[in-house]
Amino acid sequence: MNKSKLKMGLPKGSLQETTIRLFDKAGFKISSTDRSYFPHIDDEEISVVLFRAQEMARYVEDGIIDCGITGNDWIEENGADVERVAELVYAKRSMRPVRWVLAVPEKSPIQSVKDLEGKKIATELVKVTEKYLAEHGVKAEVEFSWGATEVKPRMGIDAIVEVTETGASLEANGLRIVDTVTSSTTQFIVNRGAWQDKNKRNKVEHIVLLLKGAILAEGKVGLKMNAREEDLDRIISILPSMKAPTISMLYDKEWVDIDTVIDEEDVKKLIPELRKAGAQGFIEYPLNKVIE
Repeated sequence: MNKSKLKMGLPKGSLQETTIRLFDKAGFKISSTDRSYFPHIDDEEISVVLFRAQEMARYVEDGIIDCGITGNDWIEENGADVERVAELVYAKRSMRPVRWVLAVPEKSPIQSVKDLEGKKIATELVKVTEKYLAEHGVKAEVEFSWGATEVKPRMGIDAIVEVTETGASLEANGLRIVDTVTSSTTQFIVNRGAWQDKNKRNKVEHIVLLLKGAILAEGKVGLKMNAREEDLDRIISILPSMKAPTISMLYDKEWVDIDTVIDEEDVKKLIPELRKAGAQGFIEYPLNKVIE
């Protein structure tokens, strides 16, 4: 890789598709094939490499790459000394934090972490789980799971600590959640040396600004409409808005254009109410970014 470029790591695996889609909304086109670890990005100041999220923090700390995206869970698991520049709340299926939960078979007598004394637990998140047990004064054996953790209880493991967004997969495997070990959000992290480089720091701040704008736009749409000026106060009282709607005068001075940003799920309820209040000529449009 060209050393003058910002070397950025993106997570390969479950977060890869969501991350590339987010970058696309932020204005960066990334093209990748299943076998390539070096996707193309339409920005000559950036080079991209794909790493597993579990390894990202270590590679950023060691300076193999300048920056990367990974979960707070893996930063903690690796004990990585990195600069946390931004929290980017998105996951594989939703725009909210994920949870690492303690789970046991449905019929297990284990009801709380205290019941794990002397038991065996399987997880990928070994160090964080050990810290969790220590905080509760519990001594148990924690073994690393190479995958398929949800089936381990069928093989004699007493409990698992596994990541989940909805809990549906755990339930499907006959498991019951006992407690939340930790919650995790996606983080944009930077090597401490790279963070002191003025050019790289500026580039990172530029990327983060656009990514945050793309995340903020998730689930929101723009809504435009026309209305008589005499109906304006009544219409504005109905509209939710991030701040205040934009009002523009039209050629006919008795009419105004109203432009606002609202939650997409509210549109079906609001348009009939707004029409009754006097608004017309509605235009709903998607948003890529919302920069505050």
